[in-house]
Amino acid sequence: MKMTSLDALAARYEAFLIDQFGVLLNGAGRYPFAPGALARLAAFGKPVILLSNSGKRAGPNAQRLLDLGFARDSFRLVLSSGEAAFRALHHRAYAPGTPVWLHARDGDRSAIDGLAFAPVDTPAEARLLILAGSQADRLSLKDYETLLAPAAAKGTPLLCTNPDLEMLTPQGIRPGAGQIGALYQKLGGPVEFIGKPHPLIYAEAAPLLPGIAADRILCIGDSPAHDILGGKRAGHATALVRTGLHAEMPEADLAALCAAEGAMPDHLLPRFAFTEA
Repeated sequence: MKMTSLDALAARYEAFLIDQFGVLLNGAGRYPFAPGALARLAAFGKPVILLSNSGKRAGPNAQRLLDLGFARDSFRLVLSSGEAAFRALHHRAYAPGTPVWLHARDGDRSAIDGLAFAPVDTPAEARLLILAGSQADRLSLKDYETLLAPAAAKGTPLLCTNPDLEMLTPQGIRPGAGQIGALYQKLGGPVEFIGKPHPLIYAEAAPLLPGIAADRILCIGDSPAHDILGGKRAGHATALVRTGLHAEMPEADLAALCAAEGAMPDHLLPRFAFTEA
């Protein structure tokens, strides 16, 4: 894989779908170069959408970026998997008062705000489980197995709105919600994943970029299994950054990982920054 520059890619493509964690954010805050690079990219006048596997909805994601010093005019919107899932849930025929168990981070309830669900405290009580985030920085996968096994035994459907297998935290890399969703499948429970690399989030993004051919849209991310594979499946060009989840992985090993995932990127970036930054 050959390294290129953000300068060259900014001039080459007509729109950009950019991941948050691993590209702009590092798990403890922002990368110092990211706000300036995002603002400069937006100044080209081309659409910049932040395409994130965050289980939180668009509003909380955008506010977090503003709180971290990103300029509001440096991106059009955050299209999160949580936002895509909320739109999907809004159109599905759940009976009013359906008991739902929501598992998220930071006490976020935006996944069900305005929907006619009745929140419950445990998965065993629910008729729908929404897994919007992982709390694996305080709960082990064995804890999750104990928590979820009764619901899986009943066949309660689980909607995983953050399919990331790993997440960046101040304590390092921890299992993401995607791993918890996979665990639920192993327990026998039915799971629907929304987010990268699955198609729904890209279908939600497409109408926001009218008149732009798919291969003129560049997806930038740090995960071959999510950002690169999802972008390729949607017909977009892809760029893998060497920050984030695989920052310490030797290049040969990273290339082997991409090949194994069927997710070889079109471009490789050292980081999300212009060359003089």
